[in-house]
Amino acid sequence: MATNVLVTYGTTNGSTARIAEAVAEVLRTDGLTVDALPARSVPSAASYDAVVVGGAVYAGRWHKDARRFVRREGKALAERPLWLFSSGPLDASASERDIPPVPGVRKAMVRLDAREHITFGGCLEEGAKGWVARMILRGGKGGDFRDFERIEEWAARIGRELTS
Repeated sequence: MATNVLVTYGTTNGSTARIAEAVAEVLRTDGLTVDALPARSVPSAASYDAVVVGGAVYAGRWHKDARRFVRREGKALAERPLWLFSSGPLDASASERDIPPVPGVRKAMVRLDAREHITFGGCLEEGAKGWVARMILRGGKGGDFRDFERIEEWAARIGRELTS
């Protein structure tokens, strides 16, 4: 039984961090010890029994911090249960249908034998960093499309798998 879980993420404006925290909260209620940390601050995945990695998707690519973490920690990740999530669509599509992982994440899933990938809606609100984010907001495409009920259901499935 896995008891020590890392939930790590790459985010620019904090939306993916909030999703990761929601996943961690559910896993803690299942009695697991969970660290929720930005991917750039995790020294090693080797001390964890299981790992969840999330990344915001920008222009068809996972956030650079998530990509770098998965590349750097590949050996450790391949040796333990691993789940991946993406956040990003600025519409309701992620709650309406399964959105496949972007190509780089798909390759990581195969290479690391990840158990599952899921895409959640994203969030982009006023004050977001970056020129592209400001252009998207100016075009009226922002908003919060995270479905926390769906996020919590996914986390609960992971918790059941880790505690059974």
